[in-house]
Amino acid sequence: MKNVKFIILFFSLLFSLNANNAFIKRIINNTNIEYQKVEDFQAKMSVKLNVPGLRMPKKTYKVYFKQPNKFKADTKGFGILPNTGIFISPKDNFDNLKNLKISDANFGNENHYMMITGTLIPDSLKAQFPSEYAKLTFDPLVDVLIDTSIWVIKKVTSRIDTVKLFEITNDYNLYEEKFYLPYQSKVEYFIKDARLANWLKKDVKSLMNTKDLSANNDIIKGSITVSYLDYKINKNIPDRIFKKKKIDKN
Repeated sequence: MKNVKFIILFFSLLFSLNANNAFIKRIINNTNIEYQKVEDFQAKMSVKLNVPGLRMPKKTYKVYFKQPNKFKADTKGFGILPNTGIFISPKDNFDNLKNLKISDANFGNENHYMMITGTLIPDSLKAQFPSEYAKLTFDPLVDVLIDTSIWVIKKVTSRIDTVKLFEITNDYNLYEEKFYLPYQSKVEYFIKDARLANWLKKDVKSLMNTKDLSANNDIIKGSITVSYLDYKINKNIPDRIFKKKKIDKN
């Protein structure tokens, strides 16, 4: 009798796990379908930096994007643009996470929000780790908040336990009555140690110039606000736009 109960419990847990995985896949797939409605776009991108001890005028660039992963921007005088996730598909973003599960966070009246939490795969980072040990012990969680009323990623938070590292928040408008695209993205970061900033995110290093920061700083907090203007959507941008221009050395 005990064996029968154990078998029933085992298959109940297995069924529950499979059902949960299928539900997560459906959420990711629906979000990815919405993302793929925009085959290409060009827009003006305005970047504003708010970092203690670092002054920089507001910059505006023209950016181009084409599915699946073509991107071009004129970033002269700025280094590289912050990674807001807009140019990476939801599927590709979730491929960088493991152990996905539905969060039990309570969003009150915002019952159209759904949060998926996973562990970041270190090999998915562009960062160069200071040692293999650091790579093995670096185990941040990532919370992805999805607005299921329009199937877009509203917020991405990277954290270690309850301590935030980075948080990206996207605000959307409906364009041409059928495309949801962000009109603003805000990247906030909360870094305990300047040495972590040096290798965790190359874009933060470029924007913050962390080599001038003391390793003893308790918390480095700053934000990058990106505004998107004058979208031109699905105009069949030619591939030549994304080709790098050859530099004449003569």
